[in-house]
Amino acid sequence: MKKVYTRPKSLLKASMHYCPGCGHSIIHRLIAELLDEMKLRDKAICVPPAGCAVLAYNYLDIDMVEAPHGRATAVATGIKRVRPKNMVFSYQGDGDLAAIGTAEALHAANRGENITVIFVNNAVYGMTGGQMAPTTLPGMKTTTSPRGRDIKSEGPPLKVCEMLSSLDNVSYLERVAVNKPAAIKKTKKAIQKAFQYQKKNAGFSLVEILSTCPTNWRMDPIASCKWIDEVMEKQFPLGVYKETKC
Repeated sequence: MKKVYTRPKSLLKASMHYCPGCGHSIIHRLIAELLDEMKLRDKAICVPPAGCAVLAYNYLDIDMVEAPHGRATAVATGIKRVRPKNMVFSYQGDGDLAAIGTAEALHAANRGENITVIFVNNAVYGMTGGQMAPTTLPGMKTTTSPRGRDIKSEGPPLKVCEMLSSLDNVSYLERVAVNKPAAIKKTKKAIQKAFQYQKKNAGFSLVEILSTCPTNWRMDPIASCKWIDEVMEKQFPLGVYKETKC
């Protein structure tokens, strides 16, 4: 029998600690596949900060440098500047990049730092108890917005791709999802393209990934996948937001 699917060499043999239905495990797999396929395993350096993304070093068999909460793009900038031949990427959640790390991400993008950001958006603080995040949808209930997010007092969700698309030195921005097979394939292609931009020294690239959080959304995994299609994508439309020639 021909073996057509196997564990990537860049993915460690570890039992996943993520909640059932969480998208992080899928994204880890995609990154590991691309590191193998693009022969980047020995050159890659990943920078995870706090949040659910913090334990990425348990799964990816590459060099990892953990950053303080929100500072991953700043740490990645420093690493890339002293090791320009390495493939340097951060792996960040919305509670990290879109809240405490907004300034670091914005200015790294504005400077056109030649790094890649994998931005996982599940519209809530996952690890710390399901509080409202900058990306929480209008009317969405969380532990700190039990009546639903009120845009009159809390403002609308922060749209990272739209915000960064206005910056001159950003090379590539795309929003994708991991809630169904077709979407997962597009996500892999987007991450691959972002890595290619970095290989060509084209500047800052970011892939925003809409991901499920069944535990904090209080849904089963199937319902959470449907919720991305039916609700979340209306607030965060998928697609390429910036793509420069390189």
